Amino acid sequence: METKIVSSVSTDDRRAEVIVDAASRLFLGPGRVSMDDLARELGMSKKTIYRHFPDKQSLLTAVLDRQFGAIERAVRAAEQETEGRPLSERVQRFLIAAGGELARIGAAQLATGRGDAMLRRHVEQRIDAVVYQRLDELFRDGHRRGLLTAPPELLGEITRGAVERLLNSQLPRELDCTAADLLRTTVDTVLYGAIREGNS
Repeated sequence: METKIVSSVSTDDRRAEVIVDAASRLFLGPGRVSMDDLARELGMSKKTIYRHFPDKQSLLTAVLDRQFGAIERAVRAAEQETEGRPLSERVQRFLIAAGGELARIGAAQLATGRGDAMLRRHVEQRIDAVVYQRLDELFRDGHRRGLLTAPPELLGEITRGAVERLLNSQLPRELDCTAADLLRTTVDTVLYGAIREGNS
């Protein structure tokens, strides 16, 4: 007798995932996106979308949370790949891993309008938890090992400012390069001389 395996994921859960997938493609792309645009892309009514997500903000929060999951996986992989390497390489790889994905979140904020204070706070809190707290620990570790010529708090603030400015800038487009390329250059420029080469 054949047993039919029933998915534990409900139809509603699958539909919500389909909505988040489409919203990710649209919201993380260039330009402003309306819920009408999303409904058209999905071939469903806005009412169906709102049955799963009560408003655009909750949908965008789901999109951003998924993106932060990708950022977290990328920075963990960078941390693992550079374990035991020189601190400058570890910091650079960490920021490049985070930066490529963070640039997409900047696009999402532009697409939905920067005026939403709650959404901005959500993004800031997630960036702090996923990226900056880890970066601060990397700098503190370098300081404990005697590898920094500047206070780790200062390097953290400088790097934060550079990353945030690049993510909210048109500079990558104007210079025809990626945010990751500019982050690499920024890290090299900002941290040059601040990290002593030697054992990690």
